[in-house]
Amino acid sequence: MNGRTKLLNAINKNRAPQTTLNYKEKNSIEAFGENVFSMTVMKKRLPKDVFKSLSKTVENFSTLDAKVADVVASSMKDWAIEKGATHYAHVFFPLTGATAEKHDSFLEPDISGNAIAEFAGKTLIQGEPDASSFPNGGLRQTFEARGYTAWDVTSPAYIMESPNGATLCIPTAFVSWKGEALDKKTPILRSMQALNKQAQRILKLFGDHSEKIVSATCGAEQEYFLIDKAFYSARPDIQTSGRTLFGAPPAKGQQFEDHYFGAITDRVLAYMFDVERELYKLGIPAKTRHNEVAPGQFEVAPVFETANLATDHQQLIMVTLKKLAKRHGMECLLHEKPFAGVNGSGKHCNYSFGNATQGNLLDPGATPHENAQFLVFCAAIIRGVHKYAKVLRAVIASASNDHRLGANEAPPAIISIYLGDQLTDVFEQIQKGGAKSCKAAGIMKIGVDALPDLPKDAGDRNRTSPFAFTGNRFEFRAVGSDQSISGPLVAMNTIFADSMDYVATELEKATKGDASKLNDAVQSLIKKILDKHGAIIFNGDNYSEEWHKEAEKRGLPNLKTTPEALPVLMDKDVLEIFSRYKVLSKDEMASRYEIYLEQYILKVVVEAKTVVEMAQTIIYPAAVRYQTELAESCLKMKALGLDCDDSILKKMSKLIITLKTGISKLEKLIAHKDSDTLKEAKTCCNKMLPAMIEIRKAADELEGIIADDLWVLPKYQEMLFIR
Repeated sequence: MNGRTKLLNAINKNRAPQTTLNYKEKNSIEAFGENVFSMTVMKKRLPKDVFKSLSKTVENFSTLDAKVADVVASSMKDWAIEKGATHYAHVFFPLTGATAEKHDSFLEPDISGNAIAEFAGKTLIQGEPDASSFPNGGLRQTFEARGYTAWDVTSPAYIMESPNGATLCIPTAFVSWKGEALDKKTPILRSMQALNKQAQRILKLFGDHSEKIVSATCGAEQEYFLIDKAFYSARPDIQTSGRTLFGAPPAKGQQFEDHYFGAITDRVLAYMFDVERELYKLGIPAKTRHNEVAPGQFEVAPVFETANLATDHQQLIMVTLKKLAKRHGMECLLHEKPFAGVNGSGKHCNYSFGNATQGNLLDPGATPHENAQFLVFCAAIIRGVHKYAKVLRAVIASASNDHRLGANEAPPAIISIYLGDQLTDVFEQIQKGGAKSCKAAGIMKIGVDALPDLPKDAGDRNRTSPFAFTGNRFEFRAVGSDQSISGPLVAMNTIFADSMDYVATELEKATKGDASKLNDAVQSLIKKILDKHGAIIFNGDNYSEEWHKEAEKRGLPNLKTTPEALPVLMDKDVLEIFSRYKVLSKDEMASRYEIYLEQYILKVVVEAKTVVEMAQTIIYPAAVRYQTELAESCLKMKALGLDCDDSILKKMSKLIITLKTGISKLEKLIAHKDSDTLKEAKTCCNKMLPAMIEIRKAADELEGIIADDLWVLPKYQEMLFIR
């Protein structure tokens, strides 16, 4: 019995406990927000004047009154200690894309040698982690260490529980000593300010002078895979890179389409209940859970929240998914393509914006052709996506997402907009002189007497579009599973702020304060935008070869890989727009460009080194042992005067030579270094990855030949279907 067989037996015998919850004792919904220092909690605990001041900051993004910080800190500390917390942590999101936190104890010794709990306002507002230990892309010298975390009052503090204690977590921004953004949060907050400022100008033209903050909102669907922890431990490639670098396709994959929305197994469902319970306690409104298309793939989706809070919560969702999986004896894989040949995982960012007086500004209503305000905002989005399509592609670029984009499971690298039949018809009417009607939604008759008639949408959905209108929001479907949603949200907020700026300026010039001229000005402007930017609209099959040819004719970019996409961030017009709206300075953008290129290179090189190691120490020895067995068998048969079919032996020998040749080639590529970061990234993309694929082809073919008792790596059939 080899190691893999023992592992399979152990998995089948020793399942982790399915759940530790007594769900009848306390319903998960009752626990919602119980570990959050929310506005409701603050209202009960803070003096009225302090709460009023804090509410003003949260609701209007106004400057925080430092005088209230001591009162808030004291109240927050008392609440946290009541919840069992002994430490606090300023939580931030550095440019690694991960979550970072520094823990400090509330404990302070007094002069008598006793311990007291202290937490001052200045401690709440500001922390100081070591900035030199995080990637900065050239913004800092390696010997310059000072960096600051700054309390983000708009994102509530929360308690993170562990088996042995609890920690008060304070969401913060992370900046350098010079004030440069070293994180994912700061640009989000800046971009939300930019969007609000320009949206307010449009709303005033339509008579809304309330000046209620217009906030971008997001609901990010999260796809993920689950495998047994034992499989994870036996696969060096998954441990180091998050994906399988080797693995022959199983006889049964996803071709029967029987996993999508299928019945959830007890073990996975127990895990999902635990995840949701933790998310609810953290105030994260998880709404949907289900089996996804690929075997072993699942999805969780929260409802809409403001962009800043959604970004924080999305990071917490990823942390919680991985942490809880371990408790259940499983591993959660967030890589965009952990298994070749089956669907990968994405993160669909459902995006909109609105305010307290208008609600969702991307809700077309029942008669969108009469909703001029909606049409103006929608036209602004069309302009922004067309003008800055390359930016949207660049902010979703990564070594792992490159494996997913363009396959028949995710949108292609070509950015386009799907509007649906109803909106497309309305905009086409406007181009021809004015919209007079719109396609009605209608009623669907199923044809079964016992079933009711169903309300029918005015148009179908398009799952192949990277940027699709889905009724009252746009869904950016190309974001990767492992990515922070900060980058896409920062990009969307900024390019749409630019478009709203353009729209507001044009309408202000056309109307000159005369509201009676607004309708004609709107009609003229929308037609102008569509004439110039309508090429971005495509309602057909984005997977088709015909669309790729058509997109090229329309002049739409097709940046297939990360080294092609990332240089866009350094384009003159891109640097100008992010600088103009004070979202990212030229230096801050340049640092991100360098960091993302470096991360791409590091990711590919680590994978390449893992391929070499596994091929040499696991696959090659197994192949040689089986080759030896076959050779000895043939020799014995010939010695007995019997015919020997040596075709498998010959095939084995050729594959072993191919494997060794590929290893040697890849080792040389790994040893090569280029002082130019972009050139090195292109080498990784155009030479190293193809070399890895060649080795994999030989190894995967060997997997299908080598005797099962000699193959020690868990196979796809086992990892995808044993849970």
